[in-house]
Amino acid sequence: MFENTARSQKLASELTCFMEEHVYPAEAAFEQQVAEGGESRPQPPVLEELKAEARRRGLWNFFLPHKEEGHYPLTNSEYAPLAEITGRSIGLAPEALNCAAPDTGNMELLSMFGTPEQKEQWLTPLMAGEIRSSYVMTEPQVASSDASNIETSIVRDGAEWVVNGRKWWISGANRDRCRLLIVMGISDDSPDADRHRRHTMVLVPIDTPGVTIERDLSVMGYNPFESHVEMTFEDVRVPAANLLGDVGAGFAMSQARLGPGRIHHCMRLIGAAERALELMIHRAENRTAFGSRLVDQGVIREWIADSRIEIDQARLYTQYAAHLMDTVGNKEAASQISGIKVVVPSMAARVIDRAIQAHGGGGLSQDFPLARMWVETRIIRIADGPDEVHRRAVARTELKKLAAVCDPAPSGLQAHLRHRS
Repeated sequence: MFENTARSQKLASELTCFMEEHVYPAEAAFEQQVAEGGESRPQPPVLEELKAEARRRGLWNFFLPHKEEGHYPLTNSEYAPLAEITGRSIGLAPEALNCAAPDTGNMELLSMFGTPEQKEQWLTPLMAGEIRSSYVMTEPQVASSDASNIETSIVRDGAEWVVNGRKWWISGANRDRCRLLIVMGISDDSPDADRHRRHTMVLVPIDTPGVTIERDLSVMGYNPFESHVEMTFEDVRVPAANLLGDVGAGFAMSQARLGPGRIHHCMRLIGAAERALELMIHRAENRTAFGSRLVDQGVIREWIADSRIEIDQARLYTQYAAHLMDTVGNKEAASQISGIKVVVPSMAARVIDRAIQAHGGGGLSQDFPLARMWVETRIIRIADGPDEVHRRAVARTELKKLAAVCDPAPSGLQAHLRHRS
């Protein structure tokens, strides 16, 4: 059912070679250059070298499922194994291939809803990897897992849109190449407004007066290169032409953006879990404690077996979700997308945690990628919707399916209940 296409198989082979020849050897230099760059976050030279080589090899913009000039899209099913490979170096490889969030989702929004002028100004340089962007939705004053709570205002004033509000966990806004903010806010605050038709998105160049980055936000004490910030918008004015899509369509557009982003995260985390399992096995084979190799200990073998079972289960679920997205559409696949968003990060966290434990103190250090991988994995249990929201969505879908049939009880259950009574 999930047999890969010849094109995807060829790209996977080429990508694996690129990872082995260029990405893995560059990881240490990347971390060093990031540390040397400090809070200004200049683009590390090694990342630019990787991007140039990836583009030369045609390993570029895999994620975008829409046709654009010079871009020949892959299906979600074709992209899944490629994203998994990049997840093995989750902090470096996706951006090296121009397949890193938040740019990926923003490029999808511009591709689907942007005007020709907006595409020329923003989508073209984003697809070329020349600039970066941020998606500005989450807020500190409300529970943003329910996007209808958002309070930032986007108000029309003559020939301009005026933005006021405070946002946080805005990824990438502090990168030196970030040029564009896609801001979501409330354009209709009337009491009787449809809660799903109150939101609007506008394009805000990051150097627009009134845009202020207030502070960096650390992640469990870790300050990632990607950066996450808190920022304010005070009477920020942009031309009316900077409206993205239609007025009031922001909520629906955000769902169109987040659906593919969620499955991309899951694809990459499967790759991270695979690498963690490989590292765990290698460590266990080469370490001795109490007179025998770690790999000969029963508990280690349980960890290895459980990890393999859990990874394969998660991969099949993710492939199924990708298949549904390709065949019946993102909306019909929403329950499965929510399901993998719960299952995969939790699976990856367990596998990586076992690998850390097998490495002892080394697993906590910068000598191995495991600690960073664990933090990135923990982020995804909250990013793009927390586990609880996605479980709620899956349950809602199941309840609707049951309510749609004439007999709400499963086949045979009513007869069984009558017999018991």
